[in-house]
Amino acid sequence: MTDHGFEQIFPLGAENSAFAAHFTGQSYLAPLVAGTVPVSNVSFEPGCRNDWHIHRGSEGAGDQILLCTAGRGWFQAEGEPPVSLRPGTVIRVPSGTKHWHGATAGSWFSHLVLLTPGPDVTTYWLEPVTDEEYGALPQDGTAS
Repeated sequence: MTDHGFEQIFPLGAENSAFAAHFTGQSYLAPLVAGTVPVSNVSFEPGCRNDWHIHRGSEGAGDQILLCTAGRGWFQAEGEPPVSLRPGTVIRVPSGTKHWHGATAGSWFSHLVLLTPGPDVTTYWLEPVTDEEYGALPQDGTAS
């Protein structure tokens, strides 16, 4: 499927207006599966990223899984080096980990996202990834 000149296998979805306050740039959300473990395709225009955030639940719930499907992106956990994301990259974010993810400056990016279910699973949105932090990343999407 091609939307905005960006080819991917899942739908782009609608503008992610419900969470726009927590993104720098435009993202899109396409819910794919509802139920106990909902799965959505999240797409990011070039340069778009979400704010630092934490997913947390009780009884070990709240891990986030990112299954990268198209384009190039970045993931970073607090205190860790950035990780370059490409189709086929899978990231597990343990519950309680402060992190962010998004597209590289020069590429669209998409990933499927799911949270492990359980009691009290909540997302805590924090500060934006600054232009300085983001601008220090390699423009070609390769981690050093």
